[in-house]
Amino acid sequence: MSNSKNPKTKAPSRQQVYTLVVQIGRKDGDGLPDGATGAALMCFASGVDEAEAVRETVALLKQADTAPLDVTGYGTADERLAEGHEIDGEERALMQRALDENAVIVAQVTPFFDKD
Repeated sequence: MSNSKNPKTKAPSRQQVYTLVVQIGRKDGDGLPDGATGAALMCFASGVDEAEAVRETVALLKQADTAPLDVTGYGTADERLAEGHEIDGEERALMQRALDENAVIVAQVTPFFDKD
């Protein structure tokens, strides 16, 4: 006898990973080097769309005592490849980790310094 009242099966995740560059300002406890005026963080963030990935990334960075100022989205890996970007194996592995863990991965930090 079959049960026609099967619970709905979980739909496959629509999560994708987006590449974001977040500019941050200075804030006490931000971990940036002495003399830095801010930094650019290259992040891989999962989300159902880029807007969600941005929201989650900004929220996480605020919790980490940083001061996010601006976010630039570069799209998914497929979108980046279509635009001619090269994505190496290490970057792909970090993207996969962000997807697997539904996480934000900060892949690179580039501090900014004033040039006097």
